[in-house]
Amino acid sequence: MSETTRRGFMTIGALGAAATVGRVGAFAAAEPTAAEKANVKVVNDFCAAWAGRDLNKIMSFLAADCAYRMTESRDIIKGRDGVTAAIKGILDRVVRFEVLETWARGPMVFNERIDHFNPGPQLPLRSWRGVGVFFMKDGKIAEWQDYTISMEKA
Repeated sequence: MSETTRRGFMTIGALGAAATVGRVGAFAAAEPTAAEKANVKVVNDFCAAWAGRDLNKIMSFLAADCAYRMTESRDIIKGRDGVTAAIKGILDRVVRFEVLETWARGPMVFNERIDHFNPGPQLPLRSWRGVGVFFMKDGKIAEWQDYTISMEKA
């Protein structure tokens, strides 16, 4: 291959790569709005609060008429009393929620996380990895549903 042909090939390859990168950038998500940033902060603060095991603080992030679905295989729990009881039932086993990524679209916040636990008879898990879907209303979590990617059993 001559030097001119090789140089032309490299130039075309570089232009193709630049066009691909430019196209990927065009498909990137829009910058979050102020409301979306505020919603992400609420969800991240909520997840961080679990390490302190303070039920009142955790519940302060949830709306009065909240709903919670622990995993895709469980029924949804509706109402503050039921959600409070569900959280209280696992709270002493929670070590922390490790948030891997969080993003928002309108009133919806999504996070991928690993929840770490001290296993026990009622909760025989070391960790749960999944995606949380949070519907926000008036700065509070109105609905929270978790979907499992994987689990590490005790």
